[in-house]
Amino acid sequence: MVSVTASEDLIRDAADRLDAAARTRRPCAPVRDLIGDTDVALAYRVQDTVLRRRVAGGDRPVGRKIGLTSEAVQLQLGVDQPDFGTLLSSMLVDGSQAVAPDRLLQPKIEAEIAFVLDRDLPSAEPSLAEVAAAVAGARAALEIVDSRIAGWDICITDTVADNASSGLFVLGDDVVALTDLRLEEVVMELRRDGVPVSAGTGKACLGNPLVALQWLARTAVAVGKPLQAGEVVLSGALGAMVPVTPGETYTATLTGLGAVRVRFAPQTEELSA
Repeated sequence: MVSVTASEDLIRDAADRLDAAARTRRPCAPVRDLIGDTDVALAYRVQDTVLRRRVAGGDRPVGRKIGLTSEAVQLQLGVDQPDFGTLLSSMLVDGSQAVAPDRLLQPKIEAEIAFVLDRDLPSAEPSLAEVAAAVAGARAALEIVDSRIAGWDICITDTVADNASSGLFVLGDDVVALTDLRLEEVVMELRRDGVPVSAGTGKACLGNPLVALQWLARTAVAVGKPLQAGEVVLSGALGAMVPVTPGETYTATLTGLGAVRVRFAPQTEELSA
């Protein structure tokens, strides 16, 4: 059994490794050599340490993201359960501006449904009706996932420690009431410079994106950080992740929710989102 002192040392060392990768823009070795490949609770403690450092440096939490909800993405990464991370203000991208290549290390992109909350969710076992009642509306979203770990060589503890492999996110303009949607039937198509590269439906996200939100609400209470009004929640990918390279434009259309796009600047272009 790892002592409390040893555990704190491992958490600090893992957080230091991830912080150094983000700061130097050089991906690091997996952190599972420090925290193991099965102790998810310990990995979340690493995530919390990294996030506290970011907030102390001036960043601000604005929501959460649910990861690994799609079977296609689970198969891509070799994991078998969802995870979650925190969205920070610095991660929100204005879709009208180009994302500079130096903001990311190993980006991949996926399309999903974002929920905007207007009520807290303090219940330990919220019903789907309670979860739905807390949602002000849904928006089309693109998540640009990233990994500080070289080659995306990750297991569940690696990605959890790395804030669920968060990078950036983009929100569509339209906010749609849940009463106007059948979430599990939403059809998504993601195009790269006009060419289809990924597709899926709401069913890919734990059968229904609202079920994913319910999972997060329950999990967030269990870890002492319940969902709150005003937060944005990215509910999880509706299709496979797609690698990103500079100079490309990605546009996702989601039936009933409209479109959302993001452009990545070429290496020579000095624009930043």
